[in-house]
Amino acid sequence: MKIGVIRFPGTNCDRDVAHAIKLAGLTPEYVWWNEENLTDYEGIVIPGGFSYGDYLRAGAMASITPVIDGIKALVKEEKPVLGICNGAQILGEIGLVPGIFITNENPKFNCEWVDLKVTTNRTPFTKEFTKGQTVKIPIAHAEGRFYTENIDLMKDQDQIVLQFKDKNPNGSMEAITGICDESGLVCAMMPHPERACEEILGSNDGLNFFRGFL
Repeated sequence: MKIGVIRFPGTNCDRDVAHAIKLAGLTPEYVWWNEENLTDYEGIVIPGGFSYGDYLRAGAMASITPVIDGIKALVKEEKPVLGICNGAQILGEIGLVPGIFITNENPKFNCEWVDLKVTTNRTPFTKEFTKGQTVKIPIAHAEGRFYTENIDLMKDQDQIVLQFKDKNPNGSMEAITGICDESGLVCAMMPHPERACEEILGSNDGLNFFRGFL
């Protein structure tokens, strides 16, 4: 099963994601920003990093590249898409998930391990967890504070995927740090599951997010 790993100028978590995909029993393949035909892939991961240096705002320039049309076409085919950190910002920018990720309440880069609550397990990426389960995964972002004007609708449609459990390190609305579209097939999360795929790293809780493609 081949999973595309999107690369933009400034992406820096692509190799980590590819390694995690291999650990999950899948085949990763790098896909550059200027490729539009993604029909060969059974799923897509948009990794973290700083696409185009986060100029204008995080994800803004990446949102108008040719590969975005290919991603939207895969979504119409009901294939799963996972956006991590900068990938989550891009998914919010192009409207495939509700809400946006803005500058942290304390405006600095925040890198630390956090405990997360799995708020829903109806997505492919969280179905290996139980609802309400705690997972340990690191964050690393300066623009990860979630905001939406449609929080009640998101709750009604079960679109909140992950929440910070014990503290809210970036000031996100209702401590939200992972969301999905109405179908659950498109998921955007700020924490980095690829950095928590092996016990030697401190946790392997992140591996199930990639096993979900299967």
